[in-house]
Amino acid sequence: MKTVYILRHGQTDFNLKGIVQGSGVDSSLNDTGRMQGNYLFEKYRSLPFEVVLTSGLKRTWETVSGFIDAGVPWERHLEINEMSWGSHEGTKGTEASISEYSRIKDGWGLGEIDGRIGGGESAREMGTRLHKFIDHLPDREEDLMLICSHGRAMCGLVSLMMGRPIDRMNELTHSNTGLWRATLQEDGNWLFDLQNDQTHLPVKLNTEKW
Repeated sequence: MKTVYILRHGQTDFNLKGIVQGSGVDSSLNDTGRMQGNYLFEKYRSLPFEVVLTSGLKRTWETVSGFIDAGVPWERHLEINEMSWGSHEGTKGTEASISEYSRIKDGWGLGEIDGRIGGGESAREMGTRLHKFIDHLPDREEDLMLICSHGRAMCGLVSLMMGRPIDRMNELTHSNTGLWRATLQEDGNWLFDLQNDQTHLPVKLNTEKW
């Protein structure tokens, strides 16, 4: 039975300071983010993961470095990079940019999935690349996989794996190292039994607002 564990990367200083990252900012974890990754590793190190799949951005593989350093094979997949936020990337949110974000995000929930924030990537475009990643999972040889992605991309990824359209991704929440678990059923659908789980973290490292 094929099972995947999916998580968001640990905290970065950009998260902490409210600076937009997206796919164009290749930031590293801060001390809190590294501790979050370490706690995740300590809780799940006994699981026999057969492969680690991360995005192409280093904050993802830094989060799961414990598993990589322990010898679990590792692959980078650009399909699960964070959404591009265009001109907003690398900048701190302003009243105008936050208003634009809220307007476009709300529009996604109404089915307006061609909307772009800062001239970046649309929800439709992100969904297309996420589908490519999802479609390859059943054909992999491994039965137990660890996947590390990003907040918005992960909400899209999980929504699609649940059989929901990309315009329902706003219904999901994400936290730094929040963990999701899904098992592939005989009918080809993914069944989730963990959603944004943070029980591996002590309360002081639970940064849910980010």
